[in-house]
Amino acid sequence: MKFAWMTLLLVCLTWALGEWPAERTLPTLLLAYAPPLLWVLATLPALAWALWRHQGRRVALAALLLAASGAGLLHWRAHATGTQPTLRVVTFNVLGGARTTPDELAGHLRSLNPDVLLLQESRFVQPDFRAAFLNALPGYAVAEAGEVMTLTRLPLLGSRSEALPGNRRELLVTRLEWRGEPLTVVNAHLGTVQVSSVLSGDLARVRRTRDARAGQVELLRSVAATMPGRMLLGGDLNTPPRGQVYRELRAAFGPDTHDLAGRGPGWTFPALHLRIDHLMARDLTPTRIQVLPWALSDHRPLLAEYRPEQTD
Repeated sequence: MKFAWMTLLLVCLTWALGEWPAERTLPTLLLAYAPPLLWVLATLPALAWALWRHQGRRVALAALLLAASGAGLLHWRAHATGTQPTLRVVTFNVLGGARTTPDELAGHLRSLNPDVLLLQESRFVQPDFRAAFLNALPGYAVAEAGEVMTLTRLPLLGSRSEALPGNRRELLVTRLEWRGEPLTVVNAHLGTVQVSSVLSGDLARVRRTRDARAGQVELLRSVAATMPGRMLLGGDLNTPPRGQVYRELRAAFGPDTHDLAGRGPGWTFPALHLRIDHLMARDLTPTRIQVLPWALSDHRPLLAEYRPEQTD
């Protein structure tokens, strides 16, 4: 019985520390960025013990369900239906095209019929890749900044880039027109907190990359604050769906589309079972989002659909 209660309390404490202190301290940062599937696995010994001893089964089951919920395994949102035209958006870290060809990548993306494509790591490894890729995607206007690329078949009103603090990447801000109104699209590839440096004892590097990300998030918040109207943030944000950074991004750009219209854990980085690629939208209503099971990169693409936000 005590084992079951200790497991339940441990899950609650792990969740709370990773959600609220989160990036503020190194120990809680590790909890925030740990693969949430580990929480589920940690509850199984207590459940097995409770079933064997016929004691504490409800408590152990509660710990398992709480961990599974935190890992997103129980997440389910109904997809909206209707005949109203939707905005189709794809975000995808393409790994420089290292695992695919221009025609294959363009063919897969073209099959999704997207209005907006947000690509990260689009500084392709092969010199002729970019030209061949764009040639296989006719009808799309292109905006680029460093290793991020936004393609759209909507009217392109303009674009600009901002240097991301703490690394060599850039933020790409694109102004589009959709259904007669401006739409601001922000394509971002944020830096990674080098959690692995804890294993080598290089805590200074962990702090440095954490602080750099804080500056990047502050830049994103300022962009969101100065751009009125409809806005969409998408990309490889290298941020799990919990913690301080995640809350600040949602507060600035609007709800996470997966939270409102997704199903399951939504892992976009399958090697670690993490959801670190996101789409967040302001003044748009998501109708569905899904992670596509492609093997063209180490990430998986997200496809989302939106309709205009209903006003009374």
